[in-house]
Amino acid sequence: MTLLASPAVRMGISISIATGLYGVSFGALSVTSGLDFWQTMALSLLLFSGGSQFAFIGVVAGGGSGIAAMSAATLLGMRNGIYGMQLNALLHPTGWRRYVAAQLTIDESTATSSGQTDPAEQRRGFWAAGIGIYVLWNLFTAIGALAGSGLGDPKQWGLDGAAVAAFLGLLWPRLKGREPVAIAAVCAVATVIAVPFVPAGVPILVAAVVAAVIGWFSHGRRDEGLEPDVDPFRERHHHGAHRAGDTGPGAGK
Repeated sequence: MTLLASPAVRMGISISIATGLYGVSFGALSVTSGLDFWQTMALSLLLFSGGSQFAFIGVVAGGGSGIAAMSAATLLGMRNGIYGMQLNALLHPTGWRRYVAAQLTIDESTATSSGQTDPAEQRRGFWAAGIGIYVLWNLFTAIGALAGSGLGDPKQWGLDGAAVAAFLGLLWPRLKGREPVAIAAVCAVATVIAVPFVPAGVPILVAAVVAAVIGWFSHGRRDEGLEPDVDPFRERHHHGAHRAGDTGPGAGK
């Protein structure tokens, strides 16, 4: 299969474009918040976590200290550590790929990968989305930082809406059953309510807490949830047992 024929790669490229374009908004907002071009690029190249980056410059723009800005960014970036544990079990990166994969583990690369059922497609989806977004996000961050205030209000471009729409496009088809859809709707309402009252990026954490509380007390069917629901350890055990029991004619060929 050629790369462009892979559904996961095509999905990764499409979401890379939608998310990467949003980097223009970050670059422009960063320089108007008081950071220079190279400080802005360092945040995108090294931190590379959209919500954390916006939280950082939001604190700086509001007159907060560097420690406060780093604390806000760290709080929002904690979710990537949880993604990392899931993807490590799913993709089993080895050697130098583990370090690169850690840098590329974000919302979109996780969703693109975990949305596939075939292990090869899971890997293609992760790398296509991760590398694509990293390149385009930094490219458009540079464009936004160089253009600066010449772009006007970055929110008027609607790029934040494009990124959200792309992520919802990944999530919604995976919701199977009435209860998961209801939880998603409740979390969306909680996010909208929280937006006017908390700093940028925190509403998604509010939604996560709401989902966790509902899930903890839920008694829904065990076969309802996000699909495909891939358990990499169970899959690996199943294939290992199958190979061990394959002793018939032609085994080992």
